[in-house]
Amino acid sequence: MTSDPAIPALEPRGEGHCFVIYGDACAGEPGGRHEANFERVNSVVRRFSPAPEFIIFPGDEIIGLTRDEAALRAQWRHWFEVEMAWLDRDRIPMFHTTANHTTYDPMSERVFAEVMAHLPRNGPPGQEGLSYFVRRGDLLMVFVHTLWSGLGGEGHVETAWLDATLADHADARHKLVIGHHPVFPVNGFEGPFQREIGPPHAEAFWRILVRHEVVAYLCSHILAFDVQVHQGVLQVTTAGAGTAHRMPEGVEYLHALQAALDDRGFRFRAVDDSGTLREALSWPPILPPVVWWQEMTAGPVADTRIADGPLDASVRCWRICGHASGGAARAQTLVEGSAGDDAVPPLWIGLAGPDQRLLVVLGSAPGRSPHTWYGPPLPPGQPFDIQIALHGAMGPGGLLWRWDEAAPWTSLRGASAQGLERVAPVTAWTVGHTAVSAADRPFLGSELRVWTAHAPQGEI
Repeated sequence: MTSDPAIPALEPRGEGHCFVIYGDACAGEPGGRHEANFERVNSVVRRFSPAPEFIIFPGDEIIGLTRDEAALRAQWRHWFEVEMAWLDRDRIPMFHTTANHTTYDPMSERVFAEVMAHLPRNGPPGQEGLSYFVRRGDLLMVFVHTLWSGLGGEGHVETAWLDATLADHADARHKLVIGHHPVFPVNGFEGPFQREIGPPHAEAFWRILVRHEVVAYLCSHILAFDVQVHQGVLQVTTAGAGTAHRMPEGVEYLHALQAALDDRGFRFRAVDDSGTLREALSWPPILPPVVWWQEMTAGPVADTRIADGPLDASVRCWRICGHASGGAARAQTLVEGSAGDDAVPPLWIGLAGPDQRLLVVLGSAPGRSPHTWYGPPLPPGQPFDIQIALHGAMGPGGLLWRWDEAAPWTSLRGASAQGLERVAPVTAWTVGHTAVSAADRPFLGSELRVWTAHAPQGEI
């Protein structure tokens, strides 16, 4: 056992569940490239106090990817009997998903099912030991096989059984779905079937999660920590258990995720391999009612905050309504936050293109291009009423939109690996045009009004 000090763990607020999620070790080889990294992350997991109720490992335990069955089985033995020998699985069960390093052909699928004989055999026909569900009191966890050879391999996932399983357990207070591949791109690393679930399945898969009010889809594969929300369902990507390279290097880090789930929401902390808290989130955000938001006027501002950083995160939100122009394609400003200099402004919210699509642009480092996120189009010539939020604890997934207070939040689409953490302070706001002049990218519609609120979320 490690002699390092305990790391205080999040606990449920009342009844609930306390657990750990970490994946993508690519270990299993004595003295292998990733073994020491995996050991450092394991040493952090051992320090969480109280210990987790269970552990979720969303795939790529071993380096795998061999056609030599004996060598593959040897990797699994080393992983369970040496690298994970510290874990008392009778006291703290560990649940696994299939992955591209471990179930890449029919032979490896068969080996996975055999070495995971302790997992339930309640999945769909042909996927016994590969897909399954676990019910722990008020919690349902459904583990899906996102690269089933019977459906086409990597990026292919069955959805009918998932739908039926969630329906059969509609009484579960908390529902989690766990798979290896993300559904939505992470950090700009995009590629159907190889980097995320492919389009024949992805849309139907997510509709099922939304319909059954799943709290989160937990995945790994992209070697990063990332959180997004789509139609109110979180996608949490945690792939920092030991694989040496990162996506991208210099931004992401080795880590494990310690989580708590209760009736008030889902909270988690990303702790790196030195035991340092790096990022944290409590979902859903706590916001004042929209009727309390203040109408925005142009001019200098005392409150320059967009967000307060990853650990004492806050949310800055806007309600923007008006009447869209009849069909202009040029860029139009809704709100701009400038920094009082000649640099690209820290924040620009507006419309662009023939479909008048919502854009949010964040200024980057001097001399570097700004980063753009995009949302829904606003119907030309029609009235609109939309809400936008910037969540400081969600990285690039923290640029959010919804139609109204009753609608779920959805992350805007982007290709950046960073979010609000490098945005400069805002010193002045303008509404309907930029700080350059009233003639620079003006809003071409009418009746534009903007309300705003700033909501600190506190430490997690």
